[in-house]
Amino acid sequence: MELNNLQFYHFCFILYCTDRVNYRRGQIAKTIREIVKIVQDVLKEVEVQEPRFISSLSECNGFYENDRPLTQLKGLEVISPNEFEVILYLNQMGVFNFVDDGSLPGCAVLKLSDGRKRSMSLWIEFITASGYLSARKIRSRFQTLVAQACDKSTYRDMVKMIADTSEVKLRIRERYIVQITPAFRCQGLWPRSAAHWPLPDCSWPPQSVVAEIKTEGFDLLSKECVTLQGKQSSMEGDAWVLSFVEAENRLLQGGCRKKCLSILKTLRDRHLDLPGQPITSYHLKSLVLYECEKHPLDSEWTESSIGDRINGILLQLISCLQCRRCPHYFLPNLDLFKAKSASHLETAAKQTWRLTRELLTNPRSFDKL
Repeated sequence: MELNNLQFYHFCFILYCTDRVNYRRGQIAKTIREIVKIVQDVLKEVEVQEPRFISSLSECNGFYENDRPLTQLKGLEVISPNEFEVILYLNQMGVFNFVDDGSLPGCAVLKLSDGRKRSMSLWIEFITASGYLSARKIRSRFQTLVAQACDKSTYRDMVKMIADTSEVKLRIRERYIVQITPAFRCQGLWPRSAAHWPLPDCSWPPQSVVAEIKTEGFDLLSKECVTLQGKQSSMEGDAWVLSFVEAENRLLQGGCRKKCLSILKTLRDRHLDLPGQPITSYHLKSLVLYECEKHPLDSEWTESSIGDRINGILLQLISCLQCRRCPHYFLPNLDLFKAKSASHLETAAKQTWRLTRELLTNPRSFDKL
């Protein structure tokens, strides 16, 4: 029986998932197995020198965090097949108030609670004269400890600190980059800057999921904040970056939403890995979440409709690139394209259009991509 164009497109799409997407996932899992051993060794040495920095990762029979797959390891984010971020969760945030007044886009500060003495905090030497817990001071101390740990590590011939940055980045085997980011987990809190979410006229996600996400909370990361660069803000070094990774991952459950993102990431790695990194996997993740609002039903995220979802997301990506603005899903006033050059965005728009046109007009496109 001869297949029509739509059936052939779907057939090629399934093959693409089986071949290139699964291959990418397998290679990343293999890489994670390799780098986690080295990162763990470095962090164990850091903990010996400074018990306040305790590794959040734990290995069990080759898997982590209650047998979650390696590519979904809690506390580890895959930025690209060669770049990763490990979140190091810190303890005892309780003596600080979370301050999110909108003056620091995408960021917040932690201020010593009224009536609390510095001596009551585990992080006493990192508190500023104004009573703020400085993200930069903690990161600076952690960076020094990691540099010392790398020199003592069993894997010292394979791991080196990357210089010329205030962030803690390791280069492993000259192939992989791992950023280790100190963070606080904020459970039971929800930032004022994201209070609008979800919009009242939006039927997705269900209210039960919204309640669950807001109870689980978010993370505060000690890392450089692009939105504050060049603003000459006195709080720039003390501010913590808001992160909603766990909430985002929860929203992608159900239907083929995760599979859709996996396909987009694979397309990005193969065709949109451009100079200046104008398109990242996080941009794609954000656009998938916006697409979920436009198509709220799980029945709109089946394998038979996922091609339409991918085309819709790529068209939205082109629009964002041309407008030079990509809003953060939870913090829409935050532009994820900030600090990206106009020329890089323009090049990315043209390349994304070429890719999208191929997908829209050629049923055999997946077979060639």
